[in-house]
Amino acid sequence: MKLKHIIFILIGLSFLSSRLQAQPAEQLIKQVRERLDQVVDYEAEGTMKTNVSFLKIPVSKITMYYKKPNKLRLKNASGFSFLPKGAVNINMNQLVQNENYTIIDAGKETLNGVATRVVKLFPLSDEDEIVLSTLYIDPTNLVILKSKTTTKENGSFELEMKYGKYIKMALPDKINFSFHTKDYKLPKGITFDFDDGKNGKVTKKNPSKGTAEISISSYKLNKGVSDLMFK
Repeated sequence: MKLKHIIFILIGLSFLSSRLQAQPAEQLIKQVRERLDQVVDYEAEGTMKTNVSFLKIPVSKITMYYKKPNKLRLKNASGFSFLPKGAVNINMNQLVQNENYTIIDAGKETLNGVATRVVKLFPLSDEDEIVLSTLYIDPTNLVILKSKTTTKENGSFELEMKYGKYIKMALPDKINFSFHTKDYKLPKGITFDFDDGKNGKVTKKNPSKGTAEISISSYKLNKGVSDLMFK
């Protein structure tokens, strides 16, 4: 390939990137929604590593089930997941599928070397559980790299997504989920082994930031998932 052809290609890519960066936030959200609409349902296999400073929680195998428009369930092979109530129901589809919100362009920010567009979503309904969502969008691949969500009843959550072989379907290979443990209430009678070897209960006297690292090994896409999986 001649040098001038390479230059023309680079100029074209640069122009395309600038056009994507310059498009209105509403149009960007619409394009992200269209990417997510490709997935009707999925069953995903993977592992989850939970990090909470004062608890010992082993790495566990998980299965995630999703069905359009907003059904999502995380099944832990160990039988219990240390995640705040309602957290697994906050997913990218739920954030962008509902059009009953105000979209605010919050500028640009570089995230892990990627120039992202920052968009804030404010629900218009007072009955919505979500108060505010901030999305960091890769405008070239049209995927959400990071989201920060504040809710009325279940605290604030942050998700960071990394993409690989499923990027064309806007599905991440890795999800880092962070939350404040003070927002979590243990089921009655459940205790854990603390790092100091003592048994105890999580209370607001022991505030800490917890994280869950989810690594997906495979997806079964659009094969049909029964509604029974979400009961």
